Amino acid sequence: MQRSTGFPFDRRFQQPTDEAVFRDLLQRRHDHVVYVVTEEPTNQSVGRDSGTVLVKDVHQLQAVSPVPINSNPTIRQRRLARRLRELRSAAGMTHADVATVLGSAESKVGRIENAQSGIRLPDLRAWMDATNVTDPAERAEIEELSREAKKKGWWSRYTNAVDSAYAAYVAVEWDAAELYNVETNLIPGLLQTPDYTRALIELQAPDATKGHVETQINVRRERRKVLTRDCPLQLWVIIAESVLHHRVGSPEVMKAQLEALVEDSRGSNVQLQVLPQDDPMNACLFGPFVIMSFPTSAETDIIYAESPTSTLYYEEPADVDTYTTLFRRLNMAAANVSNSRALILDAIKEMK
Repeated sequence: MQRSTGFPFDRRFQQPTDEAVFRDLLQRRHDHVVYVVTEEPTNQSVGRDSGTVLVKDVHQLQAVSPVPINSNPTIRQRRLARRLRELRSAAGMTHADVATVLGSAESKVGRIENAQSGIRLPDLRAWMDATNVTDPAERAEIEELSREAKKKGWWSRYTNAVDSAYAAYVAVEWDAAELYNVETNLIPGLLQTPDYTRALIELQAPDATKGHVETQINVRRERRKVLTRDCPLQLWVIIAESVLHHRVGSPEVMKAQLEALVEDSRGSNVQLQVLPQDDPMNACLFGPFVIMSFPTSAETDIIYAESPTSTLYYEEPADVDTYTTLFRRLNMAAANVSNSRALILDAIKEMK
């Protein structure tokens, strides 16, 4: 499978993409996996970029071992499990075949593939040998994915302040190489200023303590480092024009946020488009969503979407294609980069 190299758009063109940009995304095929994150009833908001995130339970909607070892695997662990499952399937092997190679019970293979149990390095290498993974680079990628699945990231420092679902999203966001984000109501979290985030939390969680507010701001600040690390995330954002006029905080806070948005849009790894409010494609904005792509050629994309009561992770082919096609349609309908920047500047002028 061919993947784009670098950020899939070219600034030489006024309109930053065409059909070819998403050709490899639309051709990808994935195993059927959906993760749902639900929350207890509350009057507070849901989502990774709203003012507060609540404790949720993560479930994989497919058969799992009746005696799981790890009852709450991270999405990093799920990515490794999916990769191993794909290798076994491609090699035409059954659970019994792999169990024979590992010298273990079939149930252990099932737990590994459902991210209910980890895998030791000797077993991982035996798994790769049995499934004909001979390319040194690919073997190194899989071993690195296994190591990363066991590591705790910077977000682990905030274990007592943010819930596991938010931390899971941050981990996947940090691992991603490319991120395609559609926002319908808010400035994207990676591009929010601290004052905008503070005002947002105060609006959505008025009872939040000062300590909680500052912690959320610090987490958002840490997340932004993904844009400036050695191999920076390639971020492509499409926002509804109404986001520019939804005032959050004082006029001064909102003005500063829009000015920061203009500055961020000039980054070499940030592509920002605005969907004009009079465009018919606004009728297709059912809610924010994110397409996350990863560095290695064999890894599949993950779709993150939000609803009023839950957040979802999709990997099923039809769902991935639906969101990817929607992103492409929004991209074609949205103003190009320079015109989008002009719309933001117009919104700033209207505030004076």
